[in-house]
Amino acid sequence: MTAPISSARVSGLASLADLRGDDAAWDAFVAESAAPSHMQRTAWARAKAANGWRPLRVVADGGSGPIGAQVLLRRLGPGPFSLGYAPRGPIATTFDGASIAALTGALRRAAKHHRLTHVTVDPGLEGEGPGEILRAAGWQPAEKVQQRTTRLIDLARPEAELWSGLRSKWRQYVQKARRGGYATEDVGEAGLDAFFAIMVDTARRRGYIHRSADAYRQTYRAFADSGSARLLLARAPGGDAVATLMLIGCGQRMTEVYGGSTQEGAEGRTNYLLKWESIRSSQERGFTSYDVSGTDLPGLAAFKAGFGGREVTYCGTWDLVTLPLLRDGLVRARRGYVRLARRRHGSAAAAIAGGPASPDG
Repeated sequence: MTAPISSARVSGLASLADLRGDDAAWDAFVAESAAPSHMQRTAWARAKAANGWRPLRVVADGGSGPIGAQVLLRRLGPGPFSLGYAPRGPIATTFDGASIAALTGALRRAAKHHRLTHVTVDPGLEGEGPGEILRAAGWQPAEKVQQRTTRLIDLARPEAELWSGLRSKWRQYVQKARRGGYATEDVGEAGLDAFFAIMVDTARRRGYIHRSADAYRQTYRAFADSGSARLLLARAPGGDAVATLMLIGCGQRMTEVYGGSTQEGAEGRTNYLLKWESIRSSQERGFTSYDVSGTDLPGLAAFKAGFGGREVTYCGTWDLVTLPLLRDGLVRARRGYVRLARRRHGSAAAAIAGGPASPDG
């Protein structure tokens, strides 16, 4: 039997009714969990509304405390059916068999009411244990949506220890960028145009599929309203923006969400300087954890590993299938979408492309 996994550190939990209907109560529950994710915050649902996703909050209690998920629903064409996706959900007081059974029952009832083909989750929990609990409750392994591996950097240490955690070559690159006259700044919303230009340039050079300017803007604004979003730029000596990072905080964790650099920025090693400054300044602002946001791609894995931290492998992606024939058709459609993206943009596009089951689509 798999041991229960504690995933919340809160003492005064809100009621189930509050968690279902009160955005502030839900966001606090997410922020105080052991695996906080901005994608379970209500701001993420607001950001994705323009893409046709609508939120449904499902909460239950199997006797070990509240468990719930913000499920994003998307209509499938002109028919009555939709799919559901809870990125980095569920969030639980204790992730055990009783809690998952209770949530699974609640999700089945919601799926029937909303005519969902299936509900996809990819909890921000490590190891195989959470997957075993989901499997025992009737969930099926599914093709990944979010990246399964990442690195978490412990910020609850002095800055000198964070600096020494960088590989020596990485520290040299940071210093090289500084000597070259490059500098970083927090630019806020005023930097979104420069940010988008860099993202387009990065996508063109590396074969990625970038989002629209409006999608980036909506994401930033949704979280900036609560002071949770940061936009950083690295500038060349002449003032041109050559590298960028968008960061979003949730609880005590800061996460890189989007980033890129121009060819000049890469040659000047500004991506090293910018990442170090984002880590350093996040620690300065009181965050205790920094998520580099995915290391599934080999090149990115090597680059990000040089900044320290520990590698984390999450329990994977799981489907609660309620209408098998329609769900299987969607899986085949997504595979075709990814194959097409690979042919058009290169293999890296598969990790960036938003398919039929992704709210980034």
